[in-house]
Amino acid sequence: MGILYIVPTPVGNMEDMTFRAVRILREVDLVLAEDTRTSGILLKHYDIHNSLQSHHKFNEHGTSAVIVDRLLGGENVALISDAGTPGISDPGFFLVREAVRAGVEVQCLPGATAFVPALVSSGLPCDRFAFEGFLPQKKGRKTKLESLKGEERTMIFYESPYRLVKTLEQFAEVYGADRQVSVCREISKVHEESVRGTLSEVVAHFKEKEPKGEIVIILAGCNQKELNSKTQ
Repeated sequence: MGILYIVPTPVGNMEDMTFRAVRILREVDLVLAEDTRTSGILLKHYDIHNSLQSHHKFNEHGTSAVIVDRLLGGENVALISDAGTPGISDPGFFLVREAVRAGVEVQCLPGATAFVPALVSSGLPCDRFAFEGFLPQKKGRKTKLESLKGEERTMIFYESPYRLVKTLEQFAEVYGADRQVSVCREISKVHEESVRGTLSEVVAHFKEKEPKGEIVIILAGCNQKELNSKTQ
């Protein structure tokens, strides 16, 4: 029986790839990629010459059974996404679940993911946190925001630069303009930047300076004073 390897890839700086990840991608029988064009550039950079097959959210339900059969037949397969760790707001969960159900060994390599450096560098508590990923764009968005009013843990969100200001304004409306937030963009890239402060301060910053690149929002949780005021 083969092994399914979940392999993180750099979110920015190419030097963030691990030696083990490079070795695994060279040794497996097949590499599954979210976008073969993006991953082709990555593999070329590391001088990796291996078979690439497309595996993304639009075809994973149809291809996973075939991949599991190949794993059961003794082939080793690696799954990568465009950037970061597969399964974290990227394709991966469905294939991993099917592999586990079939009794296939699954190994996830440690490595790059966007939210961990954003969280640790935020200055907000990171001993307990809630990863929320991308919020619903329309249907269910308000309900989701309301449901997090009493969340005491630090919260993590992914967001598009085009929706960042609107999202921060909605946070201020629901959680209060004085709630602390850190917005980290372009993690591990040349123009990496973290903007920290209250929601009102950070909104003002990005209204003046248009946000660009990949965005991670780290939002402080509800403190005890806020909780008490909500229960009175």
